[in-house]
Amino acid sequence: MSDTHDNLKNAFAGESQANQKYRAFAKQAERAGFSNIARLFRTTAEAERIHAEGHLKAMEGIGNLVENLQAAIAGETYEYTEMYPPMLEQAQTEGHKAKRMFAYAVKVEEVHAKLYQMALEAASRGEDLAVTEFYLCPVCGYIEFGKPTDPCPICGAKPNKFVLV
Repeated sequence: MSDTHDNLKNAFAGESQANQKYRAFAKQAERAGFSNIARLFRTTAEAERIHAEGHLKAMEGIGNLVENLQAAIAGETYEYTEMYPPMLEQAQTEGHKAKRMFAYAVKVEEVHAKLYQMALEAASRGEDLAVTEFYLCPVCGYIEFGKPTDPCPICGAKPNKFVLV
């Protein structure tokens, strides 16, 4: 029988997935010309985020800054070293279209771990990151500190396609 902690983990996962799914649904509705339905999806996605964050807090899954950075590094490292490589291999073997995003993720999650490591080193010195502009590749999820001048090193997206976050 599950205990409350297991229930919280499952609820957090479900609400997190609903948030992402509804955000994707909102984009599709917007492209199809249904702006109010898109707004409903985005609003519901935000409600699901509120639920997920509440569950994470109840699990005591949010620590101090250093603990959060260490958890982020561990999570990103797990993804690029253990989680995605076998997924990529299987998708390649099957010729499945998922191989494209899995291949991006293997490389990008390693970059994310390195960026978090830089943030941890700065925080350990009592400093914030010196960079103030973060650009996101909308194709693969690569993050660039400062305005990109070269194509994305992971997927080749042009620098003008990056989004300032």
